[in-house]
This record gives sequence, C-alpha cells and structure tokens, in this order.
Amino acid sequence: MLQVSRKFEYGLHAVTYLSTKGVDRVVTVKEMADDIGVSQEFLSKAMQSLKRAGIARSVQGVKGGYSLGRKPGEITVADIAIAIEGAPHLMRCGKKLASCEISSSCHHRDYMNSLQNKIQDLMASTTIASLLRKEPH
Repeated sequence: MLQVSRKFEYGLHAVTYLSTKGVDRVVTVKEMADDIGVSQEFLSKAMQSLKRAGIARSVQGVKGGYSLGRKPGEITVADIAIAIEGAPHLMRCGKKLASCEISSSCHHRDYMNSLQNKIQDLMASTTIASLLRKEPH
C-alpha cells in the first residue's frame, strides 16, 4: 500500500539522531549508521540531500561529519520529505494531471488529493522536537 522510501526513512532517523546529540555536535555518517543500524552508503546519500536543504551541516576534515543545520523545533517531517523526495504525491495526477491517461473518467481524484493534503498537513505540523517528546499527533 502506501510506503515511504528508505531514503526518507533514513533521513528522518538521521535528523532525529542528530537532534539527540545537540545542535553543535558533529557526528560521522559511520557513527550514525552504526548507532541507527542502517546502511552507511545509503545514509550518506540522504545526508547529502539534507545538507543541500540546510537541515544538516557538514564539517570537513579529520573531525568532520554532520550536525543539525537548524533547531529540532524548526525542522518538520515535511521539510525532510521535501529535501529527500521533493513535493509528496500519492498518485501521478497529484504531481501532474497531464501524466494521467484516465483523468477525465477518474472518480476518486478529489478523494486522493484530500488524503494527500491531510498527510502533508500532518507532516508540516510535526516537528522533530515534537517527535522526540512523543507528542500525540
């Protein structure tokens, strides 16, 4: 059914992990991957996307690695999703109506767009800080 990508999942884990270490603490991808229990290579790709979006900062050199680019309360799940995957969409027509060959006879497009909007709203209103506090959503 609906499933987020592994890259998004790893990115969410990484940002949450970095948040527990503090805003200024620099952590290597290897340390993160080992502690989280994920592929270092795949996590590295997610971190590059997060860096480009300003969610993570990279530090070069011997003591290099990544730290948070913003405070956990300023980073939403939607920020991470967009940084890694681009704007979310459940169906092809949610991204580009012209990409759907049956759009003229579709009876559920409005429903799916509504569902997509609810998911986006939840992700946009959920900060990493609130996840760490385990607040109900």
